[in-house]
Amino acid sequence: MSPVNSHRVAPNRGASVQGLWPNAIIENFHELPAGDPSDPGIWCYADRLSYAPGEILRIHTCTTASHYDLRIYRDGGVATEVLAESGLTGRFHDTPMDCSINGCGWPVAKEIEVPPDWRSGGYILHVGARHGDQCVEHHFPFVVRSLGPSSPEAILLVACTATWVAYNDWGGSNFYEGIAGDDKNAASPVVSTQRPFSRGFAWLPQGAPRIPFLRPPVLGAALRYPHMEWAYANGFSKKYASAGWASYERHFARWAESVGYVVDVATQHDLHEKPELLDGYRCVVFVGHDEYWSWEMRDAIDAYVDRGGRIARFAGNFGWQIRIEAAGTQQVCYKADAPTHDPVRGTERSHLLTTAWDDRALARPGTLTFGLSGSRGIYAGWGGCAPRGSGGFTVYRPEHWAFAGTDLYYGDQLGAEAKIFGYEVDSCDYIIRNGLPYATGLDQAPENLEILALSLATTLEADHGNPGSVFFIGDIDAKAVARRLIGRIDEDAVDSVQRGSGMIAYFERGLGAVLNAASCEWVAGLIARDPFVERVTANILSRFLELPPLRSSEG
Repeated sequence: MSPVNSHRVAPNRGASVQGLWPNAIIENFHELPAGDPSDPGIWCYADRLSYAPGEILRIHTCTTASHYDLRIYRDGGVATEVLAESGLTGRFHDTPMDCSINGCGWPVAKEIEVPPDWRSGGYILHVGARHGDQCVEHHFPFVVRSLGPSSPEAILLVACTATWVAYNDWGGSNFYEGIAGDDKNAASPVVSTQRPFSRGFAWLPQGAPRIPFLRPPVLGAALRYPHMEWAYANGFSKKYASAGWASYERHFARWAESVGYVVDVATQHDLHEKPELLDGYRCVVFVGHDEYWSWEMRDAIDAYVDRGGRIARFAGNFGWQIRIEAAGTQQVCYKADAPTHDPVRGTERSHLLTTAWDDRALARPGTLTFGLSGSRGIYAGWGGCAPRGSGGFTVYRPEHWAFAGTDLYYGDQLGAEAKIFGYEVDSCDYIIRNGLPYATGLDQAPENLEILALSLATTLEADHGNPGSVFFIGDIDAKAVARRLIGRIDEDAVDSVQRGSGMIAYFERGLGAVLNAASCEWVAGLIARDPFVERVTANILSRFLELPPLRSSEG
């Protein structure tokens, strides 16, 4: 099927993106059924983000076509179709204007009991139809989890679904912009899982650009955001490259299975509800962009490491606390407004305040879980944020076991050609002694943290006055980091936090260990089959998998 524009795009006219582009009035487009049966379109969502064998997968659809086709495939090392049905009766349903907050409310179109032979992994629900001489389609990602490790050597890949939900702008609102507020042009602190994912979160065509620049901007160039330009031109969500199965987890899963690893998959929402699912796994992996976590998710991972678990994190931007509410159908994050608007402020549940983990109000910095924090890093390789950096990690400790067999030397650039460093990265406070970086511990980074590699990042998008520039980031994030780390946003405070970095770091805690390659774009090296990135990734996974089995959480 060769689809045309497969969705109705509705503009949020005259709204600026959280005030970040003050010089440009833009239209924030989002997908939403038009309400006109003659307008071709089809959408779908599942009632949950993951299922175990024996559970009921409930599929909700809405289409202007009289009939449609449905297929489901496992998106692993080889795409494997597990179900295909054609000629299903299509129905169009009214969609509430607040669907991005409270859900679509479409009736169930089909129920499927997940069979035992559906292997754990990432799956794509695909619906397609003909509407006259046009073809329309939609994709929705979900996970089939295993009832236990499918093999003693199985890796558990935890999909960063909290970040998927945070960025999903289908229906109008996410945590960044939207149709909430008195003027119907504000982000919503509450978003629903009961809606489709925007185009690009589940599936992308070959050639869809990633966020970091592949080539450095020329002298005096205006700031550009090629991935957004491509999204606007091709009818995809501008957030497609920031979150979702298609941009991140699928690439790790496909690579890992193609080179012989066994990959089981679960979701962050599973961690929140079922921390015991970690039992028996020697190695748990996070990939891509994992910005949002609940208190319960962190508890599950901290306990797993303490009792002997090993975390391989190839991801960046550990940032915000969320709450999962309404029986798992809503996700809450007030972000910068949490101190004044979050209902839990000042209550016995104030530890669940949906602010940044590094906020002094929480006293649970990200360094306590992963050794590194988003507040100490953030942006690299795009816009006006270190746009001409190497795109790789500078190696400082090539003798570490993670670099065994790579032939990397001190000062080499790991992954620069593939641009694995960006677009958001994590770090800790550090000093350089005798040419080597050491964590200071001022941000509660572990005393035994080894910094293996690092490169520079920034919290601030610099303004060089280049003609034609508009700013997506500006100084908003630098001020936010200054406010939560220092308590003020004057010029000196902002200057003290604007220079960051991203790191590869290793530490041990309790009976377990964490290797944190803290960059969203690590998977770019696997996509490009960069031999250095592949070898480092394999070194980490193989070492962690060789360790003895874990005790159970009940032990």
